[in-house]
Order: sequence, then structure tokens, then C-alpha cells
Amino acid sequence: MDAAATRRKLKIQAGVAKRVFKEHEVYENEVVENKIKLDKLRAEGEEDWGVRNAAKLVEESKKMVVNTDQRLRKAVEDLRDVIVLAKKDPAFAEDEELMKAEEVFETVSA
Repeated sequence: MDAAATRRKLKIQAGVAKRVFKEHEVYENEVVENKIKLDKLRAEGEEDWGVRNAAKLVEESKKMVVNTDQRLRKAVEDLRDVIVLAKKDPAFAEDEELMKAEEVFETVSA
């Protein structure tokens, strides 16, 4: 693979990893928010329909957390592979895209 293609792949994989990481965080926050709403509805003695609907939202959010977690692992793995490939090429010794990709890798794999 030539340097331009590797640089492009670094940029794409870093973008994918960042996007999926943000998506994962959003769904994790959504689970917490929906649980709070569900607990509030239960405490207020809300109608059965409202409680069931809120519980369904919590479950759907949990499923999305699992889904985004799997996609995040795959994105991190792909990004790591491209970083390793780029580090083998001496042309990338001080490459800006490689440095950005490494920063993203550190952020999303933590």
C-alpha cells in the first residue's frame, strides 16, 4: 500500500473510531437518563403503560450500548492495524495523520 493510501486509511479509521466512541457515550448516557425517568415514574405511581414504555426505552438503550461496544472494539482494532502498518513505513516517522490517529487510538481504547 502506498503512503497516500495509508494516510487516507489512517484518517478514515480514526474518524470511524471517534464517531463510534461518541455514539457509545451517548447511548450510555441515555441508559442512565432513561433509568432515572423510569424510577421517577414508578415512584410517582404512574400508569402501567407509561412504566412499561419507559422500561422498553431502557432496554433498547442497553441493546444499543452493546451494539456500539462491539462496533467500537472493531473500529479500535482496525485503527490499531492501520497504525501498526503505518509505523512500519519510514515515510510516516513524523506524519501528522499518524500522530492524530495515535491520539484517537489512545482516547477511544482507554
